Amino acid sequence: MDLGIRGRKALLTGASKGMGKACAMALAQEGVELTIAARNGETLERTAGEIRETTGASVTIVAADITAQEGRARVLAACPDPDILLNNAGGYPPSDFRQWTREDWIGAIDLMMLAPIEMMKSVVDGMMERRFGRIVNIVSRSVKIAQLELGLSNGARSGLVGFTAGLSRQTVARNVTINNILPGIIDSDAQREHIAGMLEEGGPTFEEIWQRRASANPAGRYGRTEEVGAYFAFLCSDKAGFVTGQNLLIDGGGYPGTY
Repeated sequence: MDLGIRGRKALLTGASKGMGKACAMALAQEGVELTIAARNGETLERTAGEIRETTGASVTIVAADITAQEGRARVLAACPDPDILLNNAGGYPPSDFRQWTREDWIGAIDLMMLAPIEMMKSVVDGMMERRFGRIVNIVSRSVKIAQLELGLSNGARSGLVGFTAGLSRQTVARNVTINNILPGIIDSDAQREHIAGMLEEGGPTFEEIWQRRASANPAGRYGRTEEVGAYFAFLCSDKAGFVTGQNLLIDGGGYPGTY
């Protein structure tokens, strides 16, 4: 299927590895011009080189912290009028909520709610003027299945989901859609870090937890980052203009609800 986005410009945050990298690769394969951002410049360089070598796409990198105004300004200076925006941010490690301070909460909200909202605020009006825009936030299945040890993420990401529910209905008439991808267990560095944070002395090993989680999923496995990338690319396509304000699971059927 031709997704109809060849020659479009995309700005992707959190795109140096894992799901963000897979999203960048999927767009590059469709002929999209990329600007990718993350904090680690060395990792960005490697990722950009791999994308260029694999696809021949144009890739600009920006090493920046988008939770800071200065970081967002540098990213947007590199790609001031994107047609596509990916907001992707890592979460906080699992822990006991009794240990969380006000600073922890503010940090989580800055990372997983306010920074994505600020990025949307900076680009959405231009998208509406040009009558094409695709904004996708990688969130987490935990906004539908809350996990107590991930309460910082649950709270902050739920705030982002609530905000996009309203904004997405205001932009779609001008062909600007906003959707959230809710990954379940994905074979990624973030998943490994999550499990590492669950280890306790005398408890199950990393490998035991890893295998147990795969076995408990109806698909019997972890999702691949490439599957997330393909899902993302379709949402960015000119075929997906009637899909907006949705929270879309990609979790191998792990969510047990009907709706």
